[in-house]
Amino acid sequence: VLSEVIQAFSVPENAARMEEARESACNDMGKMLQLVLPVATQIQQEVIKAYGFNNEGEGVLKFARLVKMYETQDPEIAAMSAKLKSLLLPPLSTPPIGGTIPAS
Repeated sequence: VLSEVIQAFSVPENAARMEEARESACNDMGKMLQLVLPVATQIQQEVIKAYGFNNEGEGVLKFARLVKMYETQDPEIAAMSAKLKSLLLPPLSTPPIGGTIPAS
């Protein structure tokens, strides 16, 4: 199921939906939660409903909990879980060397 969810993100229509949501969010974490997360949830729901998961947000949460539980037991699931997270979350920028923010 996890590999099908990951594949669903590469379907051209879904990839375009995610890209549009990311562009609208402009790397703003609040906007990512408002714009990207709902699209990602819908894409996951489309796949997991065929496996008996609830077709609402609750089903995605249950699926995520199951993946989390199994990723500690299976390195392949752990790798796929990391891949899925990378599709959902923007890359985090690292702070400048020295860890201080320049004063303006």
